[in-house]
Amino acid sequence: MDRLSSPARLMIVSDLDHTMVDHHDAENLSLLRFNALWESNNRHDSLLVFSTGRSLTLYKELRKEKPMLTPDITIMSVGTEITYGKSMVPDEGWAKILSQKWDRDIVKEEASKFSELKPQAETEQRPHKVSFYVEKEKAQEVMKVLAERLEKRGLDAKIIYSGGIDLDILPQGAGKGQALAYLLKKFKSEGKLPTNTLVCGDSGNDAELFSIPEVYGVMVSNAQEELLQWHAQNAKGNHKIIHATERCAAGIIQAISHFNLGPSISPRDAMDFTELQLEHVNPGHEIVKFYLFYERWRRGEVENSESYYASLKSVCHPSGGFIHPSGEELSLYDSIDKLKKCYGDRQGTKYRVWIDRLLPTRISNDAWLVRFDKWETSGEERQCGVVSTLLRSKVADSLSDLLWEHVHQTWLDGYAAKDNNSWML
Repeated sequence: MDRLSSPARLMIVSDLDHTMVDHHDAENLSLLRFNALWESNNRHDSLLVFSTGRSLTLYKELRKEKPMLTPDITIMSVGTEITYGKSMVPDEGWAKILSQKWDRDIVKEEASKFSELKPQAETEQRPHKVSFYVEKEKAQEVMKVLAERLEKRGLDAKIIYSGGIDLDILPQGAGKGQALAYLLKKFKSEGKLPTNTLVCGDSGNDAELFSIPEVYGVMVSNAQEELLQWHAQNAKGNHKIIHATERCAAGIIQAISHFNLGPSISPRDAMDFTELQLEHVNPGHEIVKFYLFYERWRRGEVENSESYYASLKSVCHPSGGFIHPSGEELSLYDSIDKLKKCYGDRQGTKYRVWIDRLLPTRISNDAWLVRFDKWETSGEERQCGVVSTLLRSKVADSLSDLLWEHVHQTWLDGYAAKDNNSWML
């Protein structure tokens, strides 16, 4: 990754469904807690990797449904595809490796001889992955016989069963674990091997992640029986792997704390943001803290007091300005005045705000340019502003007493606000 000039302090490699994303959490609170923690403390010097069994199509669908961050690297289709950044640039080297001793047509031909195998949707059939559904009680026998037949045909393939229903056939060199091993080898050759790596999963297709040497691992509390059995048989004595007592993203936060991999108190867990004492303060913390207050103010979850109002103005430069996507400009003080009038206007609604892709750049001894995406949801509606903010410290070479001096916002394509209060920060 070119974004970091030095090795990542922490790299988190996480499965999505039922690991990072809790489909039983209607408010997505554990995911939002992780988002705030990551953007506040980790984005600037760490790497986030999503490793999912989903194809590109289903991955994009999930991103529309849930308040997910943008990862630095995406591993899809059970480790058969690797892409980089928001633009999802494919790793051609990985695809070339997987093409060796692999013939998709032969795999389909042999699999078609098993009536127990029901093909998954066409979107899930990928160049290096053929996927089926199979009933749990029939899975083991089908896998055994199918593996023998593929071997006789000269294919070096592997079969992965997960979730109690999903059966994926991949090249032998593919899989979530092998994709991660490939990335770590690549980072090492570039002199950028992450200082610490934490892998996170809940099902059988995540087992390979925990087999990578030297990584920390967390099986979330809701991990499936197949993964727990694998752990009991293969890694029971490995103290670098834990079974969390918290579900999904909350379990990942628990693991960060357990292994001392960095700050583990999410800004969302602080009722009073002044209670958050960070070991390494960065401008991103100030951004996340402000917009969490913004959310709570509009939800009516903080006191409507003059002291809060005064504290908001105290972090704004007296001559600071806010440029709206339309090109019109408002002073920061006037923008705060508008916010004051909107206290509780989202009370009782599913209104949430989260920050994504927050990257601070120091441009002088006392100033930082911070770019980020600000997302807002209200029910089924979403809007996103791409924001550039100039923060200036009252004291050179210090991150204390940062002032907001300038804010410039544009709409992300397709996500313009329908909100009458879109003039606010």
